[in-house]
Amino acid sequence: MTKLYPKGYAPSVKLEDDDSVRNKILNAILMPKPQEPELDTDLFHVMAQRRSTRKFDSRPVEQWKIDKILAAADTAPTAGNFQGFEVFYVNDPKVKEKLVAAANNQPYVNTPFVLVFCMNPSRVKLNFPQKILEKFSLQDATLAAAYSQLAASALGLSSIWIGMFDEEKVMEIIRTELRPSSLLCIGYPKQKRPPKSRRKLKDLIHVIEP
Repeated sequence: MTKLYPKGYAPSVKLEDDDSVRNKILNAILMPKPQEPELDTDLFHVMAQRRSTRKFDSRPVEQWKIDKILAAADTAPTAGNFQGFEVFYVNDPKVKEKLVAAANNQPYVNTPFVLVFCMNPSRVKLNFPQKILEKFSLQDATLAAAYSQLAASALGLSSIWIGMFDEEKVMEIIRTELRPSSLLCIGYPKQKRPPKSRRKLKDLIHVIEP
């Protein structure tokens, strides 16, 4: 049998420890269940309503919601399907305080849990220069974080995407040699706020004429 889950984390869905059941696990986690009422399955509504939050409630996030957020990252498209990224799950209060310091003392980094997305270009088995593989890996990690962010919003949670941090300090805190691309801090917002206005599509979209 192969151990499917890292030390310190086990999803609420229990299946046999066999690599061949990965897709079954994903399906079991991602499919909505009757006992999961706080789930918005309208993707476009989720996109329209998503809003970054800097004030979070201390209420803990249910395990089944964490499962879905992590599973969502696993479904993100990646270069060659090699998944050139890793996700570090942080819920220890002392570790989160260290992340606050590493992220320019932004207090909202200390949410119920934090996901640190890291690049892992060694997983991308494509015949390209290292610089290109690193670019693919950065894109992979970014897409995975975006999928998790949308999943969190669909579950009635909120998040703040952190891009300003000391990479070396974060790497030391989570004990890895992989470069972090972003921190995704997730929890229940103290107050739900409507999304901010955006640029008009006519200003955003540029049509290339022949």
